[in-house]
Amino acid sequence: MATLPRLNGIIRALESGQPAFSSFVAPDIGSALAASTSSYDGIIFETEHNHYDIAGLRDAFQYLLNRAQIAASGSLAPGVTPLVRIPPNGGEMNQFLAKQVLDIGAYGVVWPHISNAEQAYNAVGACRYPRPQSSPRFEPVGMRGDGPGRALTYWGLGRQQYYARADVWPLAPEGEIFVMLMIEDVEGLNNIDDILGRVDGIGAVLIGEGDLSQELGHPREYEHPLVLKAMAHIVAACKRHDVVVGHPHVGTHNVERVLDEGYRFLMTAPESVDPALVLGRRLAGR
Repeated sequence: MATLPRLNGIIRALESGQPAFSSFVAPDIGSALAASTSSYDGIIFETEHNHYDIAGLRDAFQYLLNRAQIAASGSLAPGVTPLVRIPPNGGEMNQFLAKQVLDIGAYGVVWPHISNAEQAYNAVGACRYPRPQSSPRFEPVGMRGDGPGRALTYWGLGRQQYYARADVWPLAPEGEIFVMLMIEDVEGLNNIDDILGRVDGIGAVLIGEGDLSQELGHPREYEHPLVLKAMAHIVAACKRHDVVVGHPHVGTHNVERVLDEGYRFLMTAPESVDPALVLGRRLAGR
């Protein structure tokens, strides 16, 4: 296993001490093609507010692969790592959706609305295979069913190689599965230290300041002092527990501040702009 490179580009960036960059994209072939030649470390197919279609996701995964880039790199690692945000809130405990996206080759799962340690434990456990109680790193107990046929093909690994790498990082240092929990309500805000103190295997916390700002009474007022104070509370907790913290709305107006505040997973809006179109409009006075 030591000869296998790091496959998950998001984890690779974080392990090198660099922030990881990502974006939400629609779960379709067009979005996958657009992202396939991007400089993102990974992208998140967004199925919480879009349609959930496992067959469509499987197709999108294939179109995300840039075969020339993989061949030139000499590595099995995809140029852009696919993650999926699944539809259910954490309290719905829907382990089967995590199992489905992992079984088609996803390198991680984003869980919306994680509000307490029980939900966080379920999220991490749903992304792990069961193992004997005598095993190291037994907790959180694995609940993922065994059926990774498509994932083997997508990752390009043999079955035993896949099993050895299909665990959650950083709990398993060699693991390639990235579990991201969204903290986006006041209950989760109040429970953040308990969540991070009791549950191992959390790859990152992504602050959902859209939903959080709704509950704080300032919907989508991302720069409101009350919203910024709540986000700072989560960032401080993540630093105390040495857990990566992510920001989902990064732009030119705030990227410097976001980096200075210690965010290590940065999400920007996906953009596709033709330079000739930009130049042509400017020359035409438009």
